[in-house]
Amino acid sequence: MAEIVQDPSILCLFDVDGTLTPPRQKIDPKTDRFLQSLRRKVKIGLVGGSDYSKIAEQLGDGDDVIHKYDYVFAENGTVQYKDGKLISKQAIQNQLGEDLLQDLINFCLSYIALLKLPKKRGTFIEFRNGTLNISPIGRSCTQEERVEFSEIDKKEKIREKFVAALQREFEGKGIRFTKGGMISFDVFPEGWDKRYSLDVLEGEGFKTIYFFGNETAPMRDQPTAGSLP
Repeated sequence: MAEIVQDPSILCLFDVDGTLTPPRQKIDPKTDRFLQSLRRKVKIGLVGGSDYSKIAEQLGDGDDVIHKYDYVFAENGTVQYKDGKLISKQAIQNQLGEDLLQDLINFCLSYIALLKLPKKRGTFIEFRNGTLNISPIGRSCTQEERVEFSEIDKKEKIREKFVAALQREFEGKGIRFTKGGMISFDVFPEGWDKRYSLDVLEGEGFKTIYFFGNETAPMRDQPTAGSLP
């Protein structure tokens, strides 16, 4: 049988939560084997909203992930790995400035304090390199509590209303929002969505890039932030 040779001109780029895995869950071994088989034919990459440690928990073991994929873009692509090495990292505080960043955090904390939910847990704001991840219930909730909040959110539009309030308060400030899995949403500078990874990929000589993701709908009336063109 002839050896299969990778076509370096094609990249398959995968979202993580809701695409390769259920939100914050481990990858199915069958999916993992399929991806590694696919890598023998084309280049493969990841682009996720979570930080690298969370992506590694879901898709591998420690630093194994950056060696199993040709590209890994964490935090919407603001933390970038290629061929197992970190090549770039951005910082949201440098882009937005401390005053605006604190205004955002204070507004979110005040809004969450007035929310009445069936349950609230810890870590309502997670500070990442490229985003603020906002969770009305708190990221410390259990899987059962995560599912419960998600069902309530579908009916009551808790996250959508939260984003609408932020859009009114920070209109014209160059800030965008996108859903983050089942319980949260991300806040980031304009242009720092998953398309940020294209800044690296445009110089890599690919003829075709296929993006696979589960969320491509905008939050309210802003440009779609969860999709790649």
